[in-house]
Amino acid sequence: MRSGIVLVTLVVDDYDEAIGWFTGALGFELVEDSPRGPGKRWVVVAPPGAEGAALLLARGDGEQQRDRIGDQTGGRVGFFLHTADFAAALERMRGAGVRFLEEPRHEAYGSVVVFEDLYGNRWDLMQPSA
Repeated sequence: MRSGIVLVTLVVDDYDEAIGWFTGALGFELVEDSPRGPGKRWVVVAPPGAEGAALLLARGDGEQQRDRIGDQTGGRVGFFLHTADFAAALERMRGAGVRFLEEPRHEAYGSVVVFEDLYGNRWDLMQPSA
């Protein structure tokens, strides 16, 4: 059995709102949405064809968790979305209303731009250099 990180939790305000944004704005697939007791669901989204980690969308439960929504990494980029076609992904995401925090850059390691998810968490959209 191979070891690896398979899920990363993202605390969200509302399951359906988060599913809609990740599947609509980012084009992710809804992998699972299962009830887990009163008010709880097991919601997993991932980029199409993803072989790496997926996101577990977990609704904030209690004040401490709700206070972290949108600032899970203290304002740093905390999530990295790779693409094989940077220009197409950028155009699709712009068309879906994704908020970008800078103009795209071309660095030695690839093309990159920082964007925010619907709650304000920062992400890198990146096409690594070959």
